[in-house]
Amino acid sequence: MTDRTRSRSGGRSARQAARAAHVLERQAYLTRTMKPLEVMTDEGLEIIESNADRLMSEVGLEIHDDYAIGVFKDAGASIDGTRVRFDPGMCRSIVQATAPAQYTQHARNPENTVEIGGMNTVFAPNYGSPFVRDKIRGRRYATIEDFNNFVKLAYMSPYLHHSGGTVCEPVDLPVNKRHLDMVYAHLKHSDKPFMGSVTASERAQDSVDLARIAFGGDLADRTVMTSLINANSPMSWDSTMLGAARVYAENNQACIMTPFILSGAMAPVTPAAVATQTLAESLVGMAFCQLVRPGAPVIFGSFASSMSMQTGAPTFGTPEPALVLYTVGALARRLGVPFRSGGSLTASKTADAQAAYESANTLQPTLLGGVNFVLHAAGWLEGGLAIGYEKFILDADQLGMMSTFVKGVDLTPNGQAIDAMLANPPGQHFLGTEHTLANFESAFYRSTTANNDSFEQWFEEGSVEAEDRATAQWQTMLAEYEPPALDQAIDDELLAFIATRKAATPDSNV
Repeated sequence: MTDRTRSRSGGRSARQAARAAHVLERQAYLTRTMKPLEVMTDEGLEIIESNADRLMSEVGLEIHDDYAIGVFKDAGASIDGTRVRFDPGMCRSIVQATAPAQYTQHARNPENTVEIGGMNTVFAPNYGSPFVRDKIRGRRYATIEDFNNFVKLAYMSPYLHHSGGTVCEPVDLPVNKRHLDMVYAHLKHSDKPFMGSVTASERAQDSVDLARIAFGGDLADRTVMTSLINANSPMSWDSTMLGAARVYAENNQACIMTPFILSGAMAPVTPAAVATQTLAESLVGMAFCQLVRPGAPVIFGSFASSMSMQTGAPTFGTPEPALVLYTVGALARRLGVPFRSGGSLTASKTADAQAAYESANTLQPTLLGGVNFVLHAAGWLEGGLAIGYEKFILDADQLGMMSTFVKGVDLTPNGQAIDAMLANPPGQHFLGTEHTLANFESAFYRSTTANNDSFEQWFEEGSVEAEDRATAQWQTMLAEYEPPALDQAIDDELLAFIATRKAATPDSNV
């Protein structure tokens, strides 16, 4: 088999996939029809909640932000230097009093606006990786070109509802300025919802200011960003994260308050303990946002992974984090706020079999557990250190399958098909029946990456494997990308704002 044969067959597969994507039913977000899977009784959840209250009241949290300490003190918390303790039920009552159970994140294109909470699920791509990988150039540091490419791919995918945030770290730009280019990329190359910068409060403010320009000069209290705020687990919040959260909450922008827990390192090894600590840390973060601005949208975030007890490396697709996800999802529903977790997670270095089964073992609990906002839904490799072009395409295809799965069983007359069965004699196939012909084009999900040909046909067309098919697909998508509409005056104002901010800020890598 020659490279030329591979290229010809791969190109044909990519064109077929691109054509298939154009005729798919577009969904701004998913609405699940099935009740979330419960793995714990109400009594068990009450134990977790009681243990979290004990943690917050007896141990407390380290709060390394003077403004936040003052806010908590005024609300009735006990302050001992940077250690802040909360009476049982205090944070829960603050959150339940004002935090919305569901909110709208407006997109620049109203057709892409999403509802976050309830029975809705929103898929967002990978976040935060300093490396990228593809079959052509291998593994390397990410650049702003890669960042722009992934924003374009997410924009073109019918199965990603959100543009995400730091889809990869463009290390070719100064740390203290790259946020301007990243936010601009989301606004220029996509019109789906997006996330702002959280690495400093002034960068969060820049994100708000850019969004205000892009949305016509006045946000009018609309939530147009949902941004990731991570706790410093165990039991600590720093000034960087709380400073960014304050900016977003003051401007009615949504915050995902997420403990990042590697079981056995940032928390005990057991799922119950991880769920307890996750609840305590996130409750404090969500309460802070409500004290800054009552009613500001917040998401109860959970990111928990297991670890190799032999090497200390994070592991994914294992049973224990799935149990944490199901448990914390139930805790979020009891609290009455949206829930973030899950994704297509793997420790694998390439889009191989390990990546496939680990990602599937993370994605399925994500849907079954009722996650509302799914970060890292496409592209994640190496435990988050890298984002893969091929992995992105393969993951997006799986998201398409999930979009069909969450619709549940069709019990309309067409779904029941009782007339077709009554009219068909025993032993007679259904291939030529009226019902089969009427449903021919829409009966089953059609993968854009899988090959279902016979061995002989697959071999004759170059024996192209899944990763190579994905390579051809992302290349075709980028070649055919067309940007969404953006008013020239708004674009000029965005660029002028960025130029002014960059000129006023010396380059820095912190």
